[in-house]
Amino acid sequence: MRRKMVTRAGPVPSRALLPLIAILPAQAVGFAVPAWYPMILAVSLAVLDAFGVHYLIRVARLGLNALPCRIGAFARGIGVVNALTLVAWLSGGPTWLWWAAVATHVGGMAILGLSTVIGPLCRLSGPHRQAFVAEMVAVGAAAVMLVWFAGLDPLLLSGRPGAGWSIVAGLLIADLMLAMAIAAMLLRGMVSHWRDPITVLITGMGLAILADTRWANSLPAGVEHLVEPIGGALVVTAHLLLTLSPMMSASGVGSVTDRARRTEPPRWIAYIPLAALVTGVALLLVIVSMSGWLRWSGLVVAMAVMLVAVTFRYWLSLRSSRAQAGRDQETGLANRAGLKEALARVVRGRDPFAVLAIAVAETGVQHSMAAVLRANVRADDLIARVGPDTFGVLLTDASVAGEATIAAQRVLAAAQDEGIPCGIGVAVARPGEPAKTVLRNAEIAMSHAARSATPTFAIHEPSMNDRRALDAALAEALEGALQRDEFTVVYQPIVDLASGRVVAAEALLRWQHPLHGAVSPATFIPVAERSGEIVGIGRWVLEQAVRQVAAWREAGADLTVTVNVSPRQLQEPQLARDVLAVLERAGVPPRSLVVEVTESAMVDEAVEIAVLRRLRSAGVKIAIDDFGTGYSSLQYLTRLPVDVLKVDRGFVARLDGTAEGAAIAEAVIRLAQILRLTTVAEGIETEQQAVELRALGSERGQGYLFSRPVAPEQVFALAARRQDLVA
Repeated sequence: MRRKMVTRAGPVPSRALLPLIAILPAQAVGFAVPAWYPMILAVSLAVLDAFGVHYLIRVARLGLNALPCRIGAFARGIGVVNALTLVAWLSGGPTWLWWAAVATHVGGMAILGLSTVIGPLCRLSGPHRQAFVAEMVAVGAAAVMLVWFAGLDPLLLSGRPGAGWSIVAGLLIADLMLAMAIAAMLLRGMVSHWRDPITVLITGMGLAILADTRWANSLPAGVEHLVEPIGGALVVTAHLLLTLSPMMSASGVGSVTDRARRTEPPRWIAYIPLAALVTGVALLLVIVSMSGWLRWSGLVVAMAVMLVAVTFRYWLSLRSSRAQAGRDQETGLANRAGLKEALARVVRGRDPFAVLAIAVAETGVQHSMAAVLRANVRADDLIARVGPDTFGVLLTDASVAGEATIAAQRVLAAAQDEGIPCGIGVAVARPGEPAKTVLRNAEIAMSHAARSATPTFAIHEPSMNDRRALDAALAEALEGALQRDEFTVVYQPIVDLASGRVVAAEALLRWQHPLHGAVSPATFIPVAERSGEIVGIGRWVLEQAVRQVAAWREAGADLTVTVNVSPRQLQEPQLARDVLAVLERAGVPPRSLVVEVTESAMVDEAVEIAVLRRLRSAGVKIAIDDFGTGYSSLQYLTRLPVDVLKVDRGFVARLDGTAEGAAIAEAVIRLAQILRLTTVAEGIETEQQAVELRALGSERGQGYLFSRPVAPEQVFALAARRQDLVA
């Protein structure tokens, strides 16, 4: 068995950084001795591009945007050829080597840009793809104008374009692809933090465009000026950043491309095509002013007016679409998102405010209740429909409970006059209190009022913060926990009880909250179930576990992994398709995955059993967790496609060497043997329990006796050590 793991993302070894660090003093030497610099530059680029190839392939093997990474690795490989060709030319080679170096540089940069563009083009379809292409074309056109203005125009004015034409034309194509790649990443909202690998990649591409532009400007002076220290330092910095980006991804630094479906792109992204339009118009005006207005002034002015009109229309469309996004279509009121946005503005302005949360006891009276609210709150106050039968009102300048109470009494009386039973919760913002907290407090008070036998209102008090409030706070914190990289996956080994060999591991989710520390899964998973966050979190856990199996397999450990699937996930008809797609992307055979469900998870059996049967028919094994603790265990065993039966830890804890203590565990194990199912006993903590379970016929077990949940590297080490002991 090989002892070294090669595909698990982890910190980059310090020794791997030494060649990159050595490039910096080499540049200093080149600055001190300019005659040496061309060779130093060529060798530096060869090293950087070689490292780029290695780490892009490594990231692709981890399953992070595999196709773009492979294309990018090919592009950086062309860069290695470019640098080596340059070395050969500098060593006294024929002139054609120079042109070969130029061609490989242009080709490598163009393909590198293509590698980033191709991802969104493959994922999007229909109008979304068309809009994306149109936006990139707008940005690309502006890039063409910039390169033309900074590169081709000076060449034309020099009167001696000569062979430089072909170089600048090639650079134009390469820089166009790089500019479109930058636009693609920005337009998809892939930039979230300056330390992300994507941000480093974009910066490197931007510097590469600047370096090419500077290169094009020096062409009339001759090729000997293209490898001088200042321009070379710009090229080296660009390639260094292009290499650091995949190194960061391979070492586990968070990136939007590695995370599950982040939120929508930031608002400023939508204005990138407009910025490109403005840039193009500005350049056109500059060029015309330099060459004279008389001939072109009419056309330019008319075009400028037209573009201003188009830009204004585009801005109006953006504003209208955003206003519509914050509006409830049925009542015309603001929706929950609109209310939250207004609350955020009030908090930023540090103005006093209060919130009313209104629950309507009858359905079908939304329009009537909206009319009541419009007639009984001030014009400056915001009314929102925050749910099918719930409304919210933001009362500005409401600094004391009395003012909010008067508003609540007025609304309640008007609703009663219209025959609309409702309960109202009132929350007054305290200094420094977040907007979300005020809204949640109003909803908690609303729940108290709604439980009353008669329509009434309630003012929020701290004593109302019961379990529901804690769950609401936990659900709120869960909303962005996945995107903030607060989750980790640990693995508890599962051993063969007869030999002691590690044969599998169960993937277990852990949450490290930045303020509250480690949150127990028993606390947050039920909340994630109720809020629906468990679907995205469960998908992420599955992807992490399958990638880890791939890493174990490549390192020589043929382990299977068990992944828990929640009741909420089982209700997703596409679950089987998603699971099989993850396995296919990682190159992991279905037999290496065990999907674990609890016997009480069945809600919509027609959907859920069909999902499990499809998975099992594809080769994925199905396990029933906590068997024997539910009321319908035998019924499920006759209907579910089951391969593994897990003996609940409560039955294992009763094992004490007596027939009475072993009765239930023995019954479960015997039943599994009759049905030809594999048994896994959970919660084994003592050697005596393990001995007794072996005697009863249990095949596998897990628990603190063998190992606590640990990092994947420790599972691999345990598997290797126990394998050696068995051998």
